[in-house]
Amino acid sequence: MDKAKLEALRARYVNGDVFDATDPVLRRAAADIEGPDGQRRAPYAGIPTFLDLPSANDATGLDVAVIGVPMDLGVSNRPGARFGPRAVRTIERIGPYHPAFKAVPMAAARAADVGDVPFRSRYSLEQSLEDIERYYAALHANAVRPLSVGGDHSITYPILKALGRNAPVGLVHLDAHCDTMGAYDGSKFHHGGPFRLAVLDGVLDPERTIQIGIRGSSNMFWEFSHVSGMTVVYMDEFTQAGVAAIAARARTVVGDGPVYVSVDVDGFDPAFAPGTGTPEVGGLTPREGLSLLRALGGLDIIGADVVEVAPQYDPTTNTAQLAAQLLFEEFALMTVGRRAQAKGT
Repeated sequence: MDKAKLEALRARYVNGDVFDATDPVLRRAAADIEGPDGQRRAPYAGIPTFLDLPSANDATGLDVAVIGVPMDLGVSNRPGARFGPRAVRTIERIGPYHPAFKAVPMAAARAADVGDVPFRSRYSLEQSLEDIERYYAALHANAVRPLSVGGDHSITYPILKALGRNAPVGLVHLDAHCDTMGAYDGSKFHHGGPFRLAVLDGVLDPERTIQIGIRGSSNMFWEFSHVSGMTVVYMDEFTQAGVAAIAARARTVVGDGPVYVSVDVDGFDPAFAPGTGTPEVGGLTPREGLSLLRALGGLDIIGADVVEVAPQYDPTTNTAQLAAQLLFEEFALMTVGRRAQAKGT
């Protein structure tokens, strides 16, 4: 080893500490987690918020609001996604630095965890959907972009109603299921049909919608996706084409207009995400999902969610870990992703 180099390293680092980075981006990342006493906050102490963001009672003055939507009255199989927001908030091994975009998302926007949507009833699905729409309409009216964690996938319908009320939005949708089913057991409101309802309400543009990772035993329910003009990427096609090709296709489909990103954790193989209500084997790997999301940098993303985390089926916390990372990727896309794309990084 070069002795001069060794002495230089010793002079720089022998008395250093955990926050001794000098690169400005890395230093900013360190500063974001450094407490007033110069120490990093213990991950097992205090009240958990997503990404250790500050908590807030409302979204006034925010660019991005993290919101929990603890409602799973629309499930068709295993319940429990109402506990998803709490499980995801407890995960701390994410961020604050984003290596692909070379920036710290939380430093690029005014963001806070504003808690959960308040529900009038724990029993009425229809009333709960009304509560969600009302809550998100107020956010949208104040130009606050929502980053949401569910809850079952029925929550995305009222969110889209709020965000697309003036003009329909595009959609990047990762899932095992198209979720464009019709009425089921006497109810059109359920987690298998939010995107059909959103299209029929005129708040979601099917021509600017791509659904990725589709598979399983429910294909007979998804004709609406094809007839309406959605781009449906089945898992076999994804495997053959690869991440880069499908990401490029997604960018072409959604174009330059406003886009919503919705990720159902059952889009991932249950080997990686067992903690969900309707698992389907043969899905995405975490590496594929993260790479796909990162390739969307530069899109005009006006909101995003991760749904269907049911922690009682998640003994290793793998699903919650993945969901938290996915939420961080969406947060990065909504903040530093657009800027990084503009710079060509």
